[in-house]
Amino acid sequence: MAEQTRVHVIRHGEVHNPSGILYGRLPGFRLSENGAAQAAAVADYLAERDIVAVIASPLQRAQETAAPIAARHNLPVETDADLIESANFFQGRKVSPGDGAWRDPRVWWQLRNPFTPSWGEPYAEIAARMAAAADKARARAAGHEVVCVSHQLPVWTLRMHVTGRRLWHDPRRRECGLASVTSLVYEGDRLVGVEYAEPAAG
Repeated sequence: MAEQTRVHVIRHGEVHNPSGILYGRLPGFRLSENGAAQAAAVADYLAERDIVAVIASPLQRAQETAAPIAARHNLPVETDADLIESANFFQGRKVSPGDGAWRDPRVWWQLRNPFTPSWGEPYAEIAARMAAAADKARARAAGHEVVCVSHQLPVWTLRMHVTGRRLWHDPRRRECGLASVTSLVYEGDRLVGVEYAEPAAG
């Protein structure tokens, strides 16, 4: 039987965002106090796992989520740019329904195609880079476990990709809560299961 490897793909914790903008790849967005507690809860959840590397998106909120997990295993936090948040035309704006950018006719062209999507990084590109990040992590941790900390849309797109589902979707139906853990289970290089947990829920 081939050796089993687990790639735990984690969404970062809650972000301090008092102005309520879509922060995207903007620098300086840290975890809130609740987000830091969520990161600690994930670290507790993974404390007894056979984790040999902790890798994170370069953005501050992902690095801060990874830090307590790495500390529990006496590991450094490594960075992989492939794990970064998806690019979005509306970055830096308020995008609540009926408010902010959505009401500006000058940006409606960006909303023309939800299947690509037209307002940001194509789903296919997100899937390709996230799959590359997961494959690198799996090879690195062969026979053990590894953590990759990323962001909601990239994590969900990766899950859709590896399970053979269509990439375009209703964002309200993503199973990818704050500080959630989506675990890809491999035997050798073959995916044999996907597990999901929300250790920080509540």
